[in-house]
Amino acid sequence: MEEDSSITNNILGFFLVALCWGFTNPFIKQGSRGLENIKRSSWFKQTLAEIWFLVTRWQYIVPLLLNLSGSIVYYYTLGQADLSLAVPITNSLTFIFTILAASLLGEEVGSKESWIGMALVVMGVGLCISSKVNNN
Repeated sequence: MEEDSSITNNILGFFLVALCWGFTNPFIKQGSRGLENIKRSSWFKQTLAEIWFLVTRWQYIVPLLLNLSGSIVYYYTLGQADLSLAVPITNSLTFIFTILAASLLGEEVGSKESWIGMALVVMGVGLCISSKVNNN
């Protein structure tokens, strides 16, 4: 019973990581708009100008900090979890949360086939989770 609770906590942790990583990706992209317009005479000045542009925009910094907090949760949870659960849950759900957030922002998110693919990914992750929970 205690092991089931540990697996459940790990799954919730990876779900949170995927949410932090995936949902913030479109917001980070949106917050960095205008970066491509910065032009300086040297590589060093260009780099400094781009860094300054990004760190002075809350639209970029806030989603980035949320995204990085997901990395902290991932690091913590990964130390206690089974890698065969960690990788499929975080990577596939990150993709799905990215698509959902992008669609909320009005971006083009793909065709019917993309949505069918995402449904299949969710079913596959569900199978991975259920096999681990049922085997323990």
